[in-house]
Amino acid sequence: MANATTTAASEPGAAPQKKRALPLWLILAIAVAVLGAGGFLLLHGRAAAGAHGAHTVPSGPPHYLALKPFVVNFQSGQAVRYLQVSLQVMSRDPATITLLKQNDPVVRNDLLLLLSNQRYATLDTEAGKQRLRAAVLADVRKVVGAAGGHPSHVEAIYFTSFVMQ
Repeated sequence: MANATTTAASEPGAAPQKKRALPLWLILAIAVAVLGAGGFLLLHGRAAAGAHGAHTVPSGPPHYLALKPFVVNFQSGQAVRYLQVSLQVMSRDPATITLLKQNDPVVRNDLLLLLSNQRYATLDTEAGKQRLRAAVLADVRKVVGAAGGHPSHVEAIYFTSFVMQ
C-alpha cells in the first residue's frame, strides 16, 4: 500500500509538494510588528477618545453625600399625608460630590417637587418606592449634567429613612 505522498508524486501532471518552514527570524519580526502596531493603536485610541470628550466612570471607594431630610405633604383621597425621606447620593468621583454640594438648592428644589407629586397608594408598595428611587436618581443626574458634570458618575441613591403618615 502506497502512502499519499508517493501517490501524489507519481500521478502525471501533479507537482511535488515541498514544505517550507519560515525562518525563525521572520516569525519573530512579524510577531514584533503585530504587537507593536496593536500597542500603538491601543494607546493612541485611548488618547483620542479622551481628547474627544469620552470619559470613564471612576473606580475606587464610594463617596456618599447625605442630603438634609425632605418633608413634603401630598393628598391621599380626602386626607393630607406627610412623607419624610432621608437619602444619600453615591458616587466614586469626589468632584461629582463637590458639584452636588455646590448645587444643593437646585437638587433640593427638584426633589421636593418630585416627592410632593407622589401618591400614597403608590409609595405604600415596594415597587413604588423603587420607582421613586429611580426617579430621584434621574433628577439628580439631570442636575449634575446641567452643572457641567458627568451624570453617569452619580451611581446610586439610597433611602436612609422613609416615613409616611
